[in-house]
Amino acid sequence: MVFFGGGFGAFFYVLGCREPLAGTHELYVHATWKQVLGSTMHCAAGDGLGIITGAAISSILELNMGMDIALEYALGFAFGWLFFQAFAMRDMAGGDYKKSLKMTFIPEFFSMNLLMCGMLLVSKFWMPEVAGSGNPASPAFWFIMSIALLGGFLVAYPMNWWLVTNHLKHGMMTIRKDINMPTMKKEHQSHEMHKEERPSKGVIFGVGLFSVIAVSISITIVLIYS
Repeated sequence: MVFFGGGFGAFFYVLGCREPLAGTHELYVHATWKQVLGSTMHCAAGDGLGIITGAAISSILELNMGMDIALEYALGFAFGWLFFQAFAMRDMAGGDYKKSLKMTFIPEFFSMNLLMCGMLLVSKFWMPEVAGSGNPASPAFWFIMSIALLGGFLVAYPMNWWLVTNHLKHGMMTIRKDINMPTMKKEHQSHEMHKEERPSKGVIFGVGLFSVIAVSISITIVLIYS
């Protein structure tokens, strides 16, 4: 995210994720908006890297728009889910990667759909207007994809807010071993209570359906009008 966002991305990374003193991460990201900011940046970093990689490969292979979008989505979801979510958060599943895959599938899928929605609407309509921007060797390609990533971040932020506040996504909290702090105990107790406060399966299904409809509409618009 910092690589593609430059100083802007670095500022928000420090603001939302990087504690000023060692061992203070839990307190630093305690505010909900910081947890959501960090969560969305985590999504944009993993999914965005895959989407941009897919766009570069599609350009090199000269794929048609449909195959381009399919490749971008597949790589975005794979990067985001398999590594940036499941692998990075495996400690929350007791070190069990398979369990972590199951735990992170829903938040990754919902967030990815909205990020993809925003990125498509920016990149696929802007690139045709800038000569040479479809070539990964051109600075214009990386600039447009960076702005598209920012657009995707903004679209995905409300979804990440819902996921974090409904305890379906981690919110960039840290799990430490062998630590005896009152604040940590409170966080753990809070986390345990939140397990019973998650939305019903019907609500989760409805939000998931919304994310699918949103990304489907954006894909349809791109295929028809770009």
